[in-house]
Amino acid sequence: MNILFITADQWRGECMSCVDHPVVKTPNLDALATEGVLFRNHYAQAAPCAPSRTSLHTGMYMFNHRCVSNGTPVSSRLSNWALEVRKRGFDPSLFGYTDTALDPTDLHPDDHRLWHYSEPLPGMGHYTPIRDEVSVDWVKYLEQKGYQIPARWWDLYGNRKPGLPWHQGGDAPLPLAIEAHDHETRFMVDECIEWISGQSKPWITHLSLLRPHPPFVAPEPYHALYKPGRLRAPYRHADRDQQAAQHPFLRYVLENSIHCWQGDDRQLEEAAASYYGLMTEVDDNLGRMFEFLIKVGAWNETLIIFTSDHGEQLGDHWMTGKLGFYDQSYHVPLIIKDPMNNIDGDNRQIDLFTENVDLMPTLLDWLGMEVPLQCDGRSLVPFLRGQSCTKQWRTEAHWEFDFRDIIQQRAEKSLGIPSNRCNLAVVRDEQFKYVHFAALPPLLFNIENDPGELNNLAGLSEYKDTVLEFSHKLLSWRMEHTERGLTDTLLTSSGPVVNRASI
Repeated sequence: MNILFITADQWRGECMSCVDHPVVKTPNLDALATEGVLFRNHYAQAAPCAPSRTSLHTGMYMFNHRCVSNGTPVSSRLSNWALEVRKRGFDPSLFGYTDTALDPTDLHPDDHRLWHYSEPLPGMGHYTPIRDEVSVDWVKYLEQKGYQIPARWWDLYGNRKPGLPWHQGGDAPLPLAIEAHDHETRFMVDECIEWISGQSKPWITHLSLLRPHPPFVAPEPYHALYKPGRLRAPYRHADRDQQAAQHPFLRYVLENSIHCWQGDDRQLEEAAASYYGLMTEVDDNLGRMFEFLIKVGAWNETLIIFTSDHGEQLGDHWMTGKLGFYDQSYHVPLIIKDPMNNIDGDNRQIDLFTENVDLMPTLLDWLGMEVPLQCDGRSLVPFLRGQSCTKQWRTEAHWEFDFRDIIQQRAEKSLGIPSNRCNLAVVRDEQFKYVHFAALPPLLFNIENDPGELNNLAGLSEYKDTVLEFSHKLLSWRMEHTERGLTDTLLTSSGPVVNRASI
């Protein structure tokens, strides 16, 4: 049996046609969901990329693994799913990136790997090297194809063909200068297919696609697939000042951050059209991957996982990117196809809260391996087997965001708080969402009645008990999941005794 672990970067959870998005078309992911299990309330545990991916790969909440930003090293004492599957004899591969910064205590001070956070996840065998956050092999491929390579490789993702942009009166958003058949999405899928073709025994690979991560510039024909103009109405207050007045953190973001949406509504429509186009491009290329697996007889022998590291604000609450506490940055897709089971249609969609920390335990459990004590998540394999987990499953989702600014201290200066208090944690159930700040006032939303999270109820006397209840939930969550280390081991006169506490 094989494992294909797919992530697409910055993919909002509602942006698939199988969950009834009114615009985005994802026929290949829809087909995967039809054969597998669709988790409708799945959440990432952190933002941006590196903290989120560290939770994804270690099965740990951020308050335990402590990778709080892009570039924060991940302690080498922590395991991950790649290191674990090596114990079973697998040699996992990586196509794309994991945004990993290595532990400096293991390296010489002059080691070049301390100068970036583009190293592969420890435990990976074959991998695609990354430089300046861009695939080295893809750049070499483009050079061979005759493309002009910019001094800053990242500009390959944003350079457009000449013309009149849609927001200035053009017919469609301008396409990427690179053709779709040469785009990195197709290149990575081709590289992964080629690697799988060369395997003679069971394999595990992680296909980590960058898109639809910004810049939102899609190649032809995807640039014109979705026509801008009333594609979506953003969730937000009438103006930035009203949005900023909701909380000091929001005022800081909207007045001092690159995450404040700077364009007008036409530019937002243009960005959304390109964002959706990049999604369909990913879906088309995953369709090629799925067709390949069927052709070589591996489709019914491969566990397939599709998810994302985090979402995207896309102008909601006057923000862009991934940050803060709003659902748009943390609600992500999850589809898992288990070839070992054929469950009925009633069990193919799960509405319970699941989290990215569940994926490492799921992967290891599916292989019949022991899940390390470090993991805060729980295996989703029972759902894949059609078993009812309702009574003992979690009833809330959780995530964290750390907004310290190590270099420039912008948040610290603006908010008047030290770096170690520039953080927030969220707990949300089906009705309420509570946001706790280490040094700022809390927020409470009734998301059942206010899905746009526009009305903060935390300061109202009638919700005092609700704030107290959810602050207790948050405290209990953190106490239950405090890093376990060797807490389940006791040295006795008969030697060590281990009694693993269930999560």
